[in-house]
Amino acid sequence: MKALVLTAASEFNFDIGFPDPVPAAGEVLVQIKACGICGSDIHGMDGRSGRRQPPIVMGHEAAGEIIALGEGVTDWKIGDRVTFDSTEYCGECDECQSGYVNLCPKRKVLGVSPGEYRRHGCFAEKIVLPERILYLIPQSLAFEKAAFAEPVSIALHAVNLADGIEVGEAFTEPAEVTEKTESCGNSCECHGEEAPGGTAVVVGAGLIGLLVVQALKARGWDRVIAVDLDEKRLELAKKLGASDAFHAKQEGLAAHLREICGGDGADASFEVVGAAAPLDLAIRCVRKGGQVILIGNLQPNTPFPLQEVVTRQLTIKGSCSCAGEYPEAIRRIEDGSIQVEPLLSAVAPLEEGAGWFHRLYDNKEGLLKVVLKP
Repeated sequence: MKALVLTAASEFNFDIGFPDPVPAAGEVLVQIKACGICGSDIHGMDGRSGRRQPPIVMGHEAAGEIIALGEGVTDWKIGDRVTFDSTEYCGECDECQSGYVNLCPKRKVLGVSPGEYRRHGCFAEKIVLPERILYLIPQSLAFEKAAFAEPVSIALHAVNLADGIEVGEAFTEPAEVTEKTESCGNSCECHGEEAPGGTAVVVGAGLIGLLVVQALKARGWDRVIAVDLDEKRLELAKKLGASDAFHAKQEGLAAHLREICGGDGADASFEVVGAAAPLDLAIRCVRKGGQVILIGNLQPNTPFPLQEVVTRQLTIKGSCSCAGEYPEAIRRIEDGSIQVEPLLSAVAPLEEGAGWFHRLYDNKEGLLKVVLKP
């Protein structure tokens, strides 16, 4: 089969003879129809992250069609249109049984090779997947849009943490990941929770940040403020629901944000970069007793304003991947309550993937999401 293989740091080979995968018991073979290039792939292609050790077929934001079934698979049929979790998890450990599938100690991320394992991903014509991580997508939903289910799920997961939802408790029904489902069927935004209201600041208006802005509005937050270095992304953030947008270099920005959010600060902030200055701002702009949700992880270590956190009794939460948000993500993409089309910069053939990777890496065109089609 055809596959785009990272063969060395920042070097790709479009391999037309890559081995075809074969589904084992409990697995399905999916023909990939669309796969998005993730920021983590861009950061990993040059070896910086250590999580894309070549040779590796990257790609984990994808959707496709089932073309073969392994032994014992009865809940799925050939021709089903699916998207799937970016992470394989065991489904049996304490974490998985509690709904924290994102924290499974045996987890393997599609398209990642950190040294402990090598799990080829979706920049290929086909991929074998365990049936437990599949989600049905509606006929009306284009594969290019369905490929956004993974990043949308990441945004929803972070927002749900700030809503005060405990994963193991609130995600019981949608986290039944072996169940073939298009939506969880619960009455209130998949979780039965009342809309939280309140004010939130999103620091970083890249792709995930823009999805967080929309997820906050979709989940009922009253006021969402976006912060970024790029004026065009700030304009887009306002079009997608942000009440206000500020340049990150604005003098006295933390104090200004506290002032416009009632004098003491926002109820919550979301750091979607993973660097020192954005983290500092995210911490300093929330009210006493507020929450800071950390999503970005660009830098492994950053300075930390300890006294600000302690004396203002802030809650700091890390948000890792997603855990049961796919049904809501699929529904929101389909009904438009989270818009992905404005974030789609280009759709291109897989054989042109190397060029698009380098254009994203150079970061000179303001590209957000590029989707490759085998």
